[in-house]
Amino acid sequence: MTTTTPPLRILGLVLARAGSKRLPGKNLRPLGGKPLVAWSIEAALACPGITTTVVSTDSAEIAEVAVRYGGRAPFLRPAALAQDASTSADAALHALDWLSEHGEEYDAVMLLEPTSPLRARSDLAGVAQRLAERWNDADAVVTVGQVHLEQPEVMKCLGADGLLSPWLGRAAAAHASAPAWFPYGVAYAVKVSALRKWRSFYPPRVAGYALQRWQNYEVDDEFDFICIESILQHFDGQLP
Repeated sequence: MTTTTPPLRILGLVLARAGSKRLPGKNLRPLGGKPLVAWSIEAALACPGITTTVVSTDSAEIAEVAVRYGGRAPFLRPAALAQDASTSADAALHALDWLSEHGEEYDAVMLLEPTSPLRARSDLAGVAQRLAERWNDADAVVTVGQVHLEQPEVMKCLGADGLLSPWLGRAAAAHASAPAWFPYGVAYAVKVSALRKWRSFYPPRVAGYALQRWQNYEVDDEFDFICIESILQHFDGQLP
């Protein structure tokens, strides 16, 4: 279903806290000659559908890097919203409230996770367009990659007794032959109204935006970082 909507005011939001247990300092770790967080900032700045790009961080050092690469870091996120258990939705709502208090209002938020730097040049514009086209029948758009290896029908449970059993229950078995899709953090775009109502980037009505195979990686640990570095080298540092 498509509809005509006026140009949306979309906040490009990069969440980059200082703490990381599995890969300390990952948001400032060099990747392809620049800090990891810079990839998300530059991608947002290159998207004409994003009105402004803000970095929410609890770190003055990350804030300085954000400004150096063209982003805005007009506040430091409270420590209570930068813990392991803190949610992206709560951090996004804090940013929206701060901006609203300073006279800035937005129709939607596009969350760009620094841990997903493998963005094709057309992705963010495509997500913004998908959100506008589906404005009447979807409240968010999430980027997803097709699962190529660990399909549900071959996944197993490892019991306390050390024995393997099928992972799928009977009710889910009927869907096992359909391709599985996994949400990767290339972009999550959500209406501000839906974010406030559901406090989630996954409200009940979510449209998908399909990624390519080489984008199915996120930086959670050292091995992920090695894989992403190799992909960047494959493309000579210039993503398609």
